[in-house]
Amino acid sequence: FGKDEVMGRNLVQEFISAEFKESVDAVLINALKGHNTANFEFPLYTKDGRAVEVLLNATPRIDSTGKLVGVVGVGQDITEKKQAEFELTRVA
Repeated sequence: FGKDEVMGRNLVQEFISAEFKESVDAVLINALKGHNTANFEFPLYTKDGRAVEVLLNATPRIDSTGKLVGVVGVGQDITEKKQAEFELTRVA
């Protein structure tokens, strides 16, 4: 998806598969409550239906007064890593 296709849209409701909506939503809600979440894995799907494995880290953003002002979410494509791990277990 291009930037113009996703900006202003609800990530969880529109781009997360049904089986992961609740858990991804919980990660983001916890970050909005001030809690870090590290290394949460889930699949995202491309426009053509291809699965991309994502490693998500969500961190609360706190201003200089200690007020929660947002969340920084970083998703990393770990598809190749997951495929390599699978191949190692398959061969072993």
